[in-house]
Amino acid sequence: MSKLYSVGVQNFEKVILGGYEYVDKTALIYELFNTGSYYFLSRPRRFGKSLLLSTLEAYAKGKKELFKGLALEKLERDWTVYPVLHMDLNTEKYDTEASLENKLELTLKQWEAEYGYNPDEYSVATRFEGVIRRACEQTGRRVVILIDEYNKPMLQAIGNEALQNEYRSTLKAFYGALKSMDGCIRFALLTGVTKFGKVSVFSDLNNLMDISMDDRYVEICGISEKEIHAYFEEDIHALATATGMTYEKACAELKANYDGYHFTENAVGMYNPFSLLNTFAKKKFGSYWFETGTPTYLVELLKLHHYPIEDLEHIVTSQPVLDSIDTASTDPIPVIYQSGYLTIKGYNKMFENYTLGFPNREVEQGFFKFLLPNYASVSVSKSPYQIQCFVEEVMAGKVDDFFDRLKTMFADIPYELARDREVHYQNILYIIFKLMGFYVQVEYHTSRGRIDLVLQTQDYVYVMEFKLNGSADEALAQIREKGYAAPFAKDSRTVYRIGVNFSDELRNIQEVKVEKGK
Repeated sequence: MSKLYSVGVQNFEKVILGGYEYVDKTALIYELFNTGSYYFLSRPRRFGKSLLLSTLEAYAKGKKELFKGLALEKLERDWTVYPVLHMDLNTEKYDTEASLENKLELTLKQWEAEYGYNPDEYSVATRFEGVIRRACEQTGRRVVILIDEYNKPMLQAIGNEALQNEYRSTLKAFYGALKSMDGCIRFALLTGVTKFGKVSVFSDLNNLMDISMDDRYVEICGISEKEIHAYFEEDIHALATATGMTYEKACAELKANYDGYHFTENAVGMYNPFSLLNTFAKKKFGSYWFETGTPTYLVELLKLHHYPIEDLEHIVTSQPVLDSIDTASTDPIPVIYQSGYLTIKGYNKMFENYTLGFPNREVEQGFFKFLLPNYASVSVSKSPYQIQCFVEEVMAGKVDDFFDRLKTMFADIPYELARDREVHYQNILYIIFKLMGFYVQVEYHTSRGRIDLVLQTQDYVYVMEFKLNGSADEALAQIREKGYAAPFAKDSRTVYRIGVNFSDELRNIQEVKVEKGK
């Protein structure tokens, strides 16, 4: 039989009994469970958080038979059975006040069916307290509480302040039971994509240890380089054969596409497990993580704050910024980082600053592909084809066709973007040329009011200057004066100097002038 990969399988018991490949994280789970009581873990979606909680549930329920052959089997001696309250907030679309209330109501009814109900407990918070108390009293054991995607309601309500305030108020009171019922709780772990700070659900929950950037637990979700070769060595060889690559090339492609997540400054890189397992199962490289969900809320944040997209390439920030999200902030970077689209690339010990960047090719390319139809006048279905046309026109030296296509991308820029139209038009240009950069060599430089750009193919070099409310002649003059084409003076390729003027009034490219030669 072919090996079974736990793609989309998030239940530990199903993984073990079903014969799926399981990367053993149980030594870390044992350490987590036996060295503390209250934890929070932030990891990107599809990174194994749900399977982690399911494994903890099986452990807390004393299901020793499921851990046969795993590290925890030798570490645990007592196998105490604890009552477990496990809630998953990922299974609801949160767009009204009632949606969160309904989800909590349903979960509480399920718990109350097992541990009893007190009619004097009216609010969801007091009912949660009551369930914890009764579970402890009835079993004689302190309770284990596991909450998956603890803040998904707030994340989905980004941009709707009134709804966020309602969700925050409800969740703050609900999670407050973890503190008020401390004497009845053995262990609690809350997981989520992001961590909201300041006046959020955590403001009163100061007994929660955040292990998101904790060196001890960087490998608790995801797959490390060492684990790939320990568990999937045959799979790499099979992938290499199926794709016509050498073993070394297959390893390099896996690393370039799916590795690179760093959760502390000195941590090993972690591979995205969802993309990795899909690649082994299908024996084909793909953008599997991106295909399972679109970061709509990220785009809304970027557009809401008129964020210059190019700034994503050179971000330096501090741990307090990365550590939590203030929903009133105008900085979208913490959300983008915690969601897994940026990761730690470097650390300055003197200033205690982190340098961020895209973790790998899948994330970088997928992110810009998703941004294009959200900024430019192009449909989602036609966006990949448009980039293909751009690249083909550049490679064939078709300058006029290239700029005619570029003009269509600027059509219908909304009037409400007037005050930040310059940022918006630079964002469109940057996204287009960034996507082209996966196929041709692109050097892109910018400052407020102008952009200079160099595109290089096998046969052509394009040296471009973009002006806002200037003239194409002025742009060409700058190319000559600054010597932008000088590095290609002895190049055998055809060189084009191109001046472009973007009109604020027209909200599009007004004029293009081309000079051939060095």
